[in-house]
Amino acid sequence: MKNKILALAVLFLTTTGIHAQIDRSTPPEAGPAPEINLGKPETFTLKNGLKVLVVENHKLPRVSMTLTMDNPPHAEGDKAGVPALMGSILGEGTKDIPKEKFNEEIDYLGANVNFFSSGASANSLSKYFPRILELVAQGSLNPNFTEEQFEIEKERALENLKASEKDVASNAQRIAAALSYGKDHPYGEFSTEETIKNLTLEDVKKYYQDFYVPQNAYLVVVGDVKTKEVKKLVEKNFKNWKKSELPALNLPKVDNVAETQVNFVDFPNAVQSEVQVTNTIQLKKGDPDYFPLLMANKILGGGGEARLFLNLREDKGYTYGAYSSTGDDKYVSRFVASASVRNAVTDSAVVAFLDELHRIRNEKVSQEELENAKAKYTGDFVLALERPSTIAQYALNIETDKLPKDFYQTYLKKINAVTAEDIQRVAKKYYLADNARIVVVGKGSEVIENLEKLSYNGKSIPVKYFDKNANPIEKPEFKKEVSPDVTVEKVYNSYIEAIGGKEAVDKVNSVYLTAHASVQGQKMDLETKTTTAGKSSTSIGMGGTVMQQQIFNGEEGFVVARGQKIPFTEEQLTAAKAESHPFPELKEKNGTITGIEPVNGEDAYVIKVDETKHYYSMETGLKLQTIKTLNQGGQTMTIPIVYSDYREVDGVKFPFSIAQTMGAMTLDFEVTDVKINEGVTDADFE
Repeated sequence: MKNKILALAVLFLTTTGIHAQIDRSTPPEAGPAPEINLGKPETFTLKNGLKVLVVENHKLPRVSMTLTMDNPPHAEGDKAGVPALMGSILGEGTKDIPKEKFNEEIDYLGANVNFFSSGASANSLSKYFPRILELVAQGSLNPNFTEEQFEIEKERALENLKASEKDVASNAQRIAAALSYGKDHPYGEFSTEETIKNLTLEDVKKYYQDFYVPQNAYLVVVGDVKTKEVKKLVEKNFKNWKKSELPALNLPKVDNVAETQVNFVDFPNAVQSEVQVTNTIQLKKGDPDYFPLLMANKILGGGGEARLFLNLREDKGYTYGAYSSTGDDKYVSRFVASASVRNAVTDSAVVAFLDELHRIRNEKVSQEELENAKAKYTGDFVLALERPSTIAQYALNIETDKLPKDFYQTYLKKINAVTAEDIQRVAKKYYLADNARIVVVGKGSEVIENLEKLSYNGKSIPVKYFDKNANPIEKPEFKKEVSPDVTVEKVYNSYIEAIGGKEAVDKVNSVYLTAHASVQGQKMDLETKTTTAGKSSTSIGMGGTVMQQQIFNGEEGFVVARGQKIPFTEEQLTAAKAESHPFPELKEKNGTITGIEPVNGEDAYVIKVDETKHYYSMETGLKLQTIKTLNQGGQTMTIPIVYSDYREVDGVKFPFSIAQTMGAMTLDFEVTDVKINEGVTDADFE
């Protein structure tokens, strides 16, 4: 199969500005903080402990509500996964209303209702609010936990785990949390196939009885309502919710590492490394350091104008984006600086992260940076106030975090009061550059050699190894030696034999392939045509409309997108000449075997041709994967294509499943038809 870059569209944003002559030696004085009027909630508490907050807002005929149980975090051990499973069954009808009728009524009323392990949420037109509140109460307090629905949700949970097995980014998040907090801590615990299979319907019912209780529960209602009416409705629908004593809980102690270290987890299928530089912190919203840390994070990694982004993306081109987050929590949280970076620069990216951490700790931020961060944060804060969900969350925060009643009214004043000295002080306290856990999840065969050479400020950084379940292990074997008698020609011949043999392949003059994938709920159509004369065309469409075409006539090529015809670059021409053939292995002469690497658990010979690597199964000979590296727009991209589900067509096998990843998006194409020696003419390449 030929390899194509399936780019849907490229958008260039050009901005221009006119700069007046300004005296920048004196920083401008900050203007007064905008006046914030959130609306004071009316509150009342039921006898069972449920506390209700109502914020009347009659601008629009809509209401949003959020039910939240503010229980202390708790680990489930060998029952990990039971909260999510219980939450997924909630809302699937009640003991009195079948789930079809329950969901149909919500849809008919034009409402949005969600249930989860720690509560529920809903929004609707105000005229339907009484009935929606009633349905939320019934779904929450009178759930129908049936064996049938339990098995459906359990199987779905197992499928989701399986689907995420090869997702390097999601695994990196899970592993980093487990290493930071500990696997026995609620924030570090994760479900596995074993823990999900270990669950029973009785476990779900027990979890519901233990933790879905009113004494730590809050119901926030915001919108076009009257408090008196809300009180009547809540008392009617929630008064029978019974208290239940919470199980005794004991949170394990969380510690940071004694010295900066790399924690490495090998994912052989990773085409880029997921890097997190992290340490745990103790920070609450009501702490004096809270607002300086908001500004510190905004400057360090809070967006496209922050230092990490400007350094790792704009300056060095290591990644599409680098960011940081500084969490706050009543129990424990984390500071995290992270990015997905190219394998070749993984070690350099780690150094760049450490540079920025030391810089913000050791040098005061400039007044310009500080004022820009304040202005951006102020704009985002004011904009967020337009959303009812924000008002609800703020009202809830004041209660659950025991904040002053005017916390959000004075929010921007406290932001404006932050100084450069404040930022340096909190950076030294919370950004532990000398006690950082550097979690790297990536392809060991390509990155570990340089990671093991890492040092900073003259001190080497040790590398510790972990498996995918965050268990410490000995250093794995990342590369296997290729037998001297294995040549590129032999690997190619094995591939040709595997797909049908030289005699069958030689009968192929052209291949016409059609496939489709789903993108955000919409169908994407792919059509490719290739000939043994070295011509190719690729067409991508959605909804019957062609969005992009790539045509190569054997000598010249071009891309058609958005009505524009763009000639191939020299790099694209070189690639097209090498790839425009149904079976490039028949004509390729310049490949080099670089090693043996696993692909989805299967060892494969790796053959490099220019900037592209091809992976061929040692067992079957079939091509399993192609990884192409290219430069576009000043950024280096790595694009993997995984081939599977080979099926025979007229004596030749073709992959009927083609998965291509571009950045954070994976396109899973299902081949719908393969035609050999039909449907292709010279006109297709003009």
